[in-house]
Amino acid sequence: MNLAGQISRRTMLQGLGCTIALPWLESAKILASDAVAATPPQRFGCLFMGDGISPHHWWSKGDGAAMELGSSLESLAPYKEKLNVINGLFNRHGDGGHARCTGNILSGANLVRGRVISGGVSMDQKLSQHFEEATPVPSLVLGCEQPVSGFHESQYSMVYASHISWRTTNSPIPIELYPSLAFDSLFGGQTSKLQGSILDDALSQANALRGKVSGSDRIKIDEYLTSVRETEKQIQMLNKASRRDTPLPPASQRPPVGQPKDFKEYAKLMCDIIALAFQTDRTRVATLLLSRDLSGQTYQFLNIRDAHHNLSHSNTEASYQAIVKFHVEQYAYLVGKLAKMQEGDRTVLDNSCIMFVSEHWDAHNGTKVPVALAGGLRGTLKTGRSLDYLKAGDDKRKLCSLYLSILDRMGLELKEFGDAKERLAGI
Repeated sequence: MNLAGQISRRTMLQGLGCTIALPWLESAKILASDAVAATPPQRFGCLFMGDGISPHHWWSKGDGAAMELGSSLESLAPYKEKLNVINGLFNRHGDGGHARCTGNILSGANLVRGRVISGGVSMDQKLSQHFEEATPVPSLVLGCEQPVSGFHESQYSMVYASHISWRTTNSPIPIELYPSLAFDSLFGGQTSKLQGSILDDALSQANALRGKVSGSDRIKIDEYLTSVRETEKQIQMLNKASRRDTPLPPASQRPPVGQPKDFKEYAKLMCDIIALAFQTDRTRVATLLLSRDLSGQTYQFLNIRDAHHNLSHSNTEASYQAIVKFHVEQYAYLVGKLAKMQEGDRTVLDNSCIMFVSEHWDAHNGTKVPVALAGGLRGTLKTGRSLDYLKAGDDKRKLCSLYLSILDRMGLELKEFGDAKERLAGI
């Protein structure tokens, strides 16, 4: 195999019947036949929480290491200098209740009521089209809660409430709910390959590459292979646990694939998969719907038994504050994993933009949305800031203006997106 040519496109190993990606390596600068591999890729990720946050506990003050964070955001304290907490942005066509606020959170489109599904292409899918020739997987669209059908009382389809990633104006991307299938889609392994560890056939190639890279890169390869094995083990353990209490179906019926029962571990595992996908450049775009709009999720591990959406109507209560903190902790977990993955003189986090967003500020208030960004997109996005646009005027605080600014920095310049034609000032 032409190692230089392979690394110049994306550093990977060809296994026996499967493709194993490797993290970005400093040695690519030496091994590659062009300068492409010398520049780590940029990535965009979005974690979404449905039904709004706990407003009194969601705030930031100051900049850099001196930044102060409200209790909802305290898990992000170790990453303050890599963080932008943005207040006051709003989604013009997302105000006015449930369903429509989620379906257009990444597009800003004016959604249509009734049976005809019509919205807009989401910004993550604009990026996936932009990068589709560069990576094996255009995007990861993951979820921890089952989509629902039917209509909200507002006559907006619940399809809008269940999806944030839209490939076309009338077709959302199907959400992958099962970690093992998400992992398999990334690394190309069949079920038998997955259960037997898809790394086994590639170890000899990995050992051959170790002899051609620097010492620091050898350590990085070892760490990467270890992290993949750990993720595989977690998937296998969760799959076994999910089958433990499930009666076997008739032989003629294919067994249903269930979601992991432990929601806390489930969410972390999905974050692990995104981290691996970014580390290996299998994809540069990922979304994770932790909980949908009108969420029915329960949190027994937090000693909370009522459903997420019901509790959101009392968002100042301790139970909902605990739910919000849990969601932000998953975001902080992903940010922390990416911050530990070295890429030259930066980290994967430094080369990424990871967003946390909800469709509401509180239960039904769409006049502003909570937004946090982590990562500097390879030095093009200043971090460590508390930004407030609430008093800037509606034309100067559009969520879609933020998206235009992010797209610009990732090499995709559009004249307009959603309801915005101008970039967000000061970002």
